[in-house]
Amino acid sequence: MSDAQLTARSLELLLGTWRTSAASYAALADRIRLLVLDGRVPIGTRLPAERDLAGRLQLSRTTVAAAYRQLREGGFVDSVRGSGSVTRLPGRTLPLPATGGEGMLDFTKASLPAASPLAAAARAAAEELPRFLPDPGYDPVGLPHLRAEIAERYTRRGLPTDPGQILVTVGAQQAIALIARTFLQRGDRVVIEVPTYPHAIEAMRLAGARLVPITVTAPEEGPHRLGEETDGWDAEGIEQTFRRANPALAYLIPDFHNPTGASMSPETRRRVLAAAAGHGTIVVADETTAELDIDRVGEYLPLPSYADPATPAAPIVMIGSASKTLWGGLRIGWIRAERSHIQRLIAAKPATDLGTPVIEQLVVAQLLPQLAEIAEERREQLRLGRAEVHRLVAETFPEWTVPPQHGGLTAWVGIGAPVSSALALAARSHGLLIAAGPRFGLDGAFERFLRIPITYTPEEYDRAFTALSRAWAVAASEPAPYFDQGALPSVV
Repeated sequence: MSDAQLTARSLELLLGTWRTSAASYAALADRIRLLVLDGRVPIGTRLPAERDLAGRLQLSRTTVAAAYRQLREGGFVDSVRGSGSVTRLPGRTLPLPATGGEGMLDFTKASLPAASPLAAAARAAAEELPRFLPDPGYDPVGLPHLRAEIAERYTRRGLPTDPGQILVTVGAQQAIALIARTFLQRGDRVVIEVPTYPHAIEAMRLAGARLVPITVTAPEEGPHRLGEETDGWDAEGIEQTFRRANPALAYLIPDFHNPTGASMSPETRRRVLAAAAGHGTIVVADETTAELDIDRVGEYLPLPSYADPATPAAPIVMIGSASKTLWGGLRIGWIRAERSHIQRLIAAKPATDLGTPVIEQLVVAQLLPQLAEIAEERREQLRLGRAEVHRLVAETFPEWTVPPQHGGLTAWVGIGAPVSSALALAARSHGLLIAAGPRFGLDGAFERFLRIPITYTPEEYDRAFTALSRAWAVAASEPAPYFDQGALPSVV
């Protein structure tokens, strides 16, 4: 019997607007199927009893039973007497990140190919490796010279930092999960942006947090010099949220937000930090996309620089990563915080990880001094990708809206109708894997949005928009059928 169980109310929230012109049982089965495929209902979760769900959705029990039967026949549910209906994936497909099969184009990954100097850096790191081989190789904190280089980068950006304030992790995702596990207790409230990076939501929930959402909207056209842009955060609403919720922690992406592309203005940063300081809230600033600037004029200081020096500051924990700027295959991230917080994180880290790979740290240490040149290369790649997305949306879907992106990796595209989930599911049959808008929110929201990466080639965009065009004809009118080219619960 599964330990995870969805109540009828929880499933109703996840379903969102699910009714279509199809029979109710078929539409309900289609939406539950997508929730399983998209990872929003984990494998092994026990679904609500037929009677409970029927009452909640104001359906007959016969209708719900027919939907569950269709899910069983498709291999998405196992029903055992006395144990209820438990979600699964059909056939031999595993509930793990997958490539989606040969020939599939995977747009669930908003990531760039490896930076051009990476191969040479890897060779140099291999030559450097022998002097580390006499050591055991279990490195829970990070190589001293890599920590020193990371600390120096913060110092050059205007935030004095020493190596003792840096902890190297296995990517930013481990950093998020480690922070949540270390600083949260079950039942603590966490302020989190919606939409946001979905695996941050999962990490906070696994730590037992109660999530308190604040909305971020895509940026509007207008000036984008420092201090002049209109950002997508409601500073007054955030202050009210802090007063009401008294959160233990706030997880924020202040620069080139994933997925909207928005960046906090200096005034919003000051007000958020003041609100956090007033409640003793730990602010986690995810800066994994912060250096992926395309054409914003100027550079923001690190978030702690916006705190009021005349008042006690909120604790600020910052997350960085090599994966977005250098290559996704380099699973190296880091945490910058005060020494006392770093010591707590170091003490907690061995519970899930005994060390960060040495060779990958050596590669990153080789590349960080070249980051200015790499940033120029990335800027041009992202500029070309952004242009292709804007062009193809205008030509293929003139009713869709694309906000400006002045940096980051994604476009948060408004598709005008609440069919993002159906569109994502239908696109699989045309060779495209793409994450539906609700993957980035809570409880089924954002059906009118689609995240499109700006990191691919013109040829790949031509393929993707051909697939979206064909899928749109299905999604806009009928519930999408299931095609089992692969389940992708993870999103990058």
